[in-house]
Amino acid sequence: MAAFKVNGKNVCSEKNQKLLRFLRDELRLTSVKDGCSEGACGACTVIIDGKTCKACVPDTDSLSGREIITVEGLTEWERQVYTYAYGKAGAVQCGFCIPGMVMCTKALLDENMEPTDDEIRYALRNNYCRCTGYVKIMDAVRLAAKILKKGEIPDDGDPNWTIGNRVARIDVVEKVLGTGKYPDDFYLDGMLYGSALRSRYARARVLSIDTSKAKELPGVEAVVTAADIPGENKIGHLKHDQYTLIPVGGLVHYLGDAVALVAAKDRETVEKAKKLIKVDYEVLPHVHTIEEAAALDAPKVFDEEDSNVCAHKHISRGNAEEAIRNSKYVISHHFETPWTEHAFLEPECAVAFYDEDGDVFIYSADQSAHQTRHECSLLLGTDKVKVQNALVGGGFGGKEDMTVQHLAALLTYVTKKPVKVKLTRAESLLIHPKRHPFYMDMTMGCDEEGNIMGVKAIVSSDTGAFASLGGPVLERACTHAAGPYHYENFDIEGTAYYTNNPPAGAFRGFGVTQTCFATETLLNMMADKVGITPWEIRYRNAIRPGEVLPNGQIVDASTGLVETLEAVKEDYDAAMTAGKPVGIGCAMKNAGVGVGIPDTGRVKLIVEDDEKLHIYSGASCIGQGLGTVLVQMVVTNTDLKHEDIVYERSNTWISPDSGTTSGSRQTLVTGEACRRACEKLMEDRTAGKQLKDMKGKVYYGEYLAKTDPLGANVPNPVSHVAYGYATQICVLDKKSGKLESIVAAHNVGKAVNPLSCEGQIEGGVVMSMGYALREQYPIDENCKPIQKYGSLGLFRSHEVPKIKAIVVDKPGLKVACGAIGIGEITSIPTAPAIADAYFRYDGIRRYNLPLTDTPYERKG
Repeated sequence: MAAFKVNGKNVCSEKNQKLLRFLRDELRLTSVKDGCSEGACGACTVIIDGKTCKACVPDTDSLSGREIITVEGLTEWERQVYTYAYGKAGAVQCGFCIPGMVMCTKALLDENMEPTDDEIRYALRNNYCRCTGYVKIMDAVRLAAKILKKGEIPDDGDPNWTIGNRVARIDVVEKVLGTGKYPDDFYLDGMLYGSALRSRYARARVLSIDTSKAKELPGVEAVVTAADIPGENKIGHLKHDQYTLIPVGGLVHYLGDAVALVAAKDRETVEKAKKLIKVDYEVLPHVHTIEEAAALDAPKVFDEEDSNVCAHKHISRGNAEEAIRNSKYVISHHFETPWTEHAFLEPECAVAFYDEDGDVFIYSADQSAHQTRHECSLLLGTDKVKVQNALVGGGFGGKEDMTVQHLAALLTYVTKKPVKVKLTRAESLLIHPKRHPFYMDMTMGCDEEGNIMGVKAIVSSDTGAFASLGGPVLERACTHAAGPYHYENFDIEGTAYYTNNPPAGAFRGFGVTQTCFATETLLNMMADKVGITPWEIRYRNAIRPGEVLPNGQIVDASTGLVETLEAVKEDYDAAMTAGKPVGIGCAMKNAGVGVGIPDTGRVKLIVEDDEKLHIYSGASCIGQGLGTVLVQMVVTNTDLKHEDIVYERSNTWISPDSGTTSGSRQTLVTGEACRRACEKLMEDRTAGKQLKDMKGKVYYGEYLAKTDPLGANVPNPVSHVAYGYATQICVLDKKSGKLESIVAAHNVGKAVNPLSCEGQIEGGVVMSMGYALREQYPIDENCKPIQKYGSLGLFRSHEVPKIKAIVVDKPGLKVACGAIGIGEITSIPTAPAIADAYFRYDGIRRYNLPLTDTPYERKG
């Protein structure tokens, strides 16, 4: 037992436990986030006797007489200062790391009101952020210091919330002060805790399951196996190929497969019960690599499949082979990119319970509440399911597939009680789909002027134990491997293979990060062969409005690749003049699903009893700021003001399905649906109606982003309704070889909120700095990932170079007020730009990621 102070109040912990658990579970101080429980991420940072400390590290018995402060313990003045500073700077995205960052800010500024940039970086060094790239968080610290020193918060007047203006996000207050709720922040009366017993082997057949001893353990409320599932056992994002629970006689596909579920009154009992479950297996040979999967005598990952091929794509236009044969210069090479982990700050969590309507209600953090409802309804065999998005602590594609939502729902169905299921960080690293590793063999031919004549490639990927989005990722990797250039001859063949590794699926860039690395590296090599600069070869080949992409699509007036090249030229030339190693990469990325797949945005605008307009859409906000985008869209397209509008989080009973938050689609697709709903609302406003006269009326908007299927028999198919374009350059310090700066220019159509666009760019750049230089997700010979969160290689604040984000605002798209999504493309050109910079530094061309022989290489 230990007595100490928390936020000025005397408290006592009756049992010895981690401070994190005491603060959250007993005091309900949920600003203290549980990101890893391993002392790595910093999301649980508090202040103890004036110094920052990760709350998951100390035991309560060691804290007698100490004084602890959490965000809830800030003074009213401090709350105002940090909320203003973090909002004004644009430092908040998913928000999960922010309370911990605020504690670091307070601890620093309490001692030093005029910190240097290096001191700020050092103060934040133990706290990860996966969204912002730290740039705007450091800006927020500087601003907070100025305000605290001056003693007053600036009066900014009434901000202009129309599209194109820099406004603070609508969710700043709840994320800075920790009052907003992620699923793990819900503590319901009588709530049980649930967890899954995972497979012991990567590939095996389950022969028997004995749960008798686990059921006898005091505190256990339920032990569930496949036999208890009332509906369909198999789930899956696109293809239903993943067992919820492996049945007796069923085949285990990877170490994350669940065999049984336990619900109990506390976490400790759950873990004890899992150890009491006896499972007999017939262990089978596993498939660990692409080479093993492709072998003629390979074991089949799925018994029912003829081979281990998950997907195959062949995309061809013109005659690439002939064009390359007739080219002046030809370069071929083999490239490889690794598995990588999303490393979002919030581990997956869901809370389920029965609501007053008798429905299974799920609080979830995912990328589509409607998709979650659909799969959970199939599992439970009933449509009486509701899903509500809580705050989502980052996704980046990794929360498109279900991980815990269906497990919580099933345990609630069986026990009739509220159940929370949360993955440990180790489970999260194992279970959710990763970025696909790729092998790529690519050939490029150019004429004597450096004009691309043709590109031919063969690529293969490891999609792991389930289909997930392996097929669409492969397709996007193939379609975008041509690059954002104007040439006609392109041929690529791609194959995605099943293995018994953890599944691979959506990850920011969606396959294009991989093939872009190869294409852009070849283009840099080609520039040297032709005798022009890498910038010049891109400028000559850059797609321009009205020209035709290699996929046959005629691009529209919003196309701004040339403008991004021009935006970085001064910095590029300055680096070259100064003799600094500088590398460059370009990219394009679709906005919207495209390739003929139905892609519909939907929005309801409802005037409710508070005489405010409420925005409802089934589109998940996962940190990208969709709610702010939609509020700005309404202000721009109606006569309402910001204070008249309320953004509601996605749910499945009022909010219409607006598709998955992926493919940089929501700003464009849901944004256009919102604009159309605004047109209907303005018919009533123009007729003289006030909000009080419009109570209960629903204004519905829908937009179908219509495109042509892949391989459509038309001269110029519309593959996607819009593309974003980007150019990034990387400058190295010529002495140390470390990153000095990255300049990232991105064409976003009409920038809805330039402040948020910059934040997306900065975060995407830092994410792919890790991808390029040191992030790894190694898997051992038993198909087991071997890294912990803290050893993934993520960049920290004190390691980030200067990042110059340039938003190229070029309207031209005829929907969504000209806005094009930016989330994914920010991570695509970074790796080839960095790789080229290192070639300019030491003359060594690198073809695999992460790059070797750099100051950032991880040894051992």
